[in-house]
Amino acid sequence: MRTFKKSLALLLALVMVLALGVNAFAADEMLISLDPVGDVTVYYTNDVHTYINKENTYSKVAALKDSTPNALLVDAGDAIQGTAYGSMDKGETIIKLMNAAGYDVATLGNHEFDYGQDGRINATDVWAEFPYVSANFYNEKDGVKGAPVLDAYKVFEVNGLKIAFVGITTPESFTKSTPAYFQDEAGNYIYGISAGADMYADVQKAIDAAAKEADVVIGLGHLGDDPTSTPNTSEELIANICGLDAFIDGHSHSTVPMKEVADKDGHTVILTQTGEYLDAVGKMTITADGAVTTELLTDLSNVTPDAEVKAIEDAWIAELDTKLGEVIGSVDFTFDNYDADGNRLVRKQETNTGDFCADALYYLFDNMDMDVDFAIMNGGGIRNKALTGEISYKFCKTIHTFGNVACLQTITGQQLLDALEWGAKAAGTGENGGFLHVSGLKYNINTYIPSTVQADEKGVWCGAPTGEYRVSDVQVLNNETGVYEPLKLDGKYNLAGYNYTLRDLGDGFAMFDGAVNVLDYVMEDYMVLANYVQSFEGGKVTGYAEPQGRITQKASPFTDVAPSDWFFSYVVAMASDGVIDGMGDGTYAPATELTWAQALKLLLTAHGDLKDATGANWSKATIAKAASLGLVSVDLDGTQPISRLDFCKVAANLYDVEPSVKESAFTDCDNAYVTALVKAGVINGMGGTIFAPDATLTRAQIAKILYCLDK
Repeated sequence: MRTFKKSLALLLALVMVLALGVNAFAADEMLISLDPVGDVTVYYTNDVHTYINKENTYSKVAALKDSTPNALLVDAGDAIQGTAYGSMDKGETIIKLMNAAGYDVATLGNHEFDYGQDGRINATDVWAEFPYVSANFYNEKDGVKGAPVLDAYKVFEVNGLKIAFVGITTPESFTKSTPAYFQDEAGNYIYGISAGADMYADVQKAIDAAAKEADVVIGLGHLGDDPTSTPNTSEELIANICGLDAFIDGHSHSTVPMKEVADKDGHTVILTQTGEYLDAVGKMTITADGAVTTELLTDLSNVTPDAEVKAIEDAWIAELDTKLGEVIGSVDFTFDNYDADGNRLVRKQETNTGDFCADALYYLFDNMDMDVDFAIMNGGGIRNKALTGEISYKFCKTIHTFGNVACLQTITGQQLLDALEWGAKAAGTGENGGFLHVSGLKYNINTYIPSTVQADEKGVWCGAPTGEYRVSDVQVLNNETGVYEPLKLDGKYNLAGYNYTLRDLGDGFAMFDGAVNVLDYVMEDYMVLANYVQSFEGGKVTGYAEPQGRITQKASPFTDVAPSDWFFSYVVAMASDGVIDGMGDGTYAPATELTWAQALKLLLTAHGDLKDATGANWSKATIAKAASLGLVSVDLDGTQPISRLDFCKVAANLYDVEPSVKESAFTDCDNAYVTALVKAGVINGMGGTIFAPDATLTRAQIAKILYCLDK
């Protein structure tokens, strides 16, 4: 906090008073009046997503602000989309509620773009009576960055303090909203959102300008802390800039009451985020001496709602409940997408709601007698928590809130594989709104294989993985036989989905370029669900109590090799390179001891010297090859166990490792080749100063040695 400005002003005022003389204090009017500097409270929200019918409400937030002296109220994005209460009028009533609640400033989240740029303009420029700020959202023409769309920051003076809020918008808005919303009709980008180093520079420029006007500078950002958002997370931004006193965050739906993060100069920045859906309201206290503290208020049961705001809430809820309240079916189990810790499983694995939504798409076109082979549904388009009991249109609208429309396209098998791979890029590591739930398909995701799928600077797919595909064993259901058959990459298939994914590059799905539209803009998403519900007898939905088992995720290529095992990464790498394989029953048998022939085969394969040692005579062929390289004698008995020491000698000779004159670190082995391999990081001991040279080499140990030799 920059309190020196206030101190300087006070000093100058005192000097002026003294210069006027003592009689100035007795004058009928004071020549100089200084407002005292005191505490300021900033209430904040993020990722409310139009949940206006819960215990915590905008009317209570308004009452909090009204009952607190010297208070501001701010929002960190994603306020106008999420439930039917937002989508039915594209956020207009939500903005009306925020106006009535007394919001002072807000920043753009990615979902502020969900109704297109016209919708965003309505929200920010037409309906809102408070300013929206963003330092990194700009106009663009011919790939050239132009003027900012919004002000980068706003300054408020409260109780003698000048407080600036600098807006920051996630560059993931391109794909987590829709890239088409940032383009003209020809597909040229006319809006940009800076990312990475460019974002850091834009935000730093705004901070520097704000600091000239304000005593306190606060980041009001929609970046989040999800690792999949790197390098655009809030903590990464803070680490690359300086001058912020605090950062109010959003986007990742994380609960961060108060966290200290060091900026580029090592100064502490207070980082906070409320979670989601008004489950908490943030309260920041800024004291006169420059201290910033934050806390989250979760229990507002004792807060009396503001009458004006509550009247708007009640009227809108009643109107929507009437419009969408017609009961069309029922379910006696629970549709859900969250685990006990609040993680959004629908963005990382198969859920029963995901299966239901994909099947609804498939049913729509199949029931129209259209030739549909399979359907996909992106996890980010499924928004519900636990739902059960009576099914109404509102029930369906709670699941699908966006108003996307169903499409049918003819694609290739390769396009489908690339789409599944793109959707699986974060599986096993984090959330991804593009994770694909399927109908008429099943597939595996090998999460132990790193994702190398290609994306452009805006996070849009631009090419197949440069390495191995994580997705494997894609099977397509044959409707005539009821049997799953392997996907044909050069085959033609009819795919059902929504315009967001198939047409508008939503979540970055650009691999469908060139697909042939069979039928477009057929039915709105929540009506697709309602249509499917009504296909069940009496509208009673059955068969989805649990996920259907269409998506299998494997964290390891072998059932007896786990990610927590010390040898896991070595075994996976060598298996991926085709050097080692399993035992034929899905296991690797890491503790199994090796014979000379087995170890030599693996060593020579890794080195590229052995390509055809198969069949009944593989052992003889392996030893012959090793003998031709001068590693062993031709009459070696390949069935004998190989010791750790003997393997080190052979491996060192094959890889031309010079023996080391360095003193051995082991008390039971002073072999120069062992010492050299230890020095090179290829092998290590059995703990302490023990090498165990006579112990038989195991399959786990050889995986590490081969991996390190290859490096």
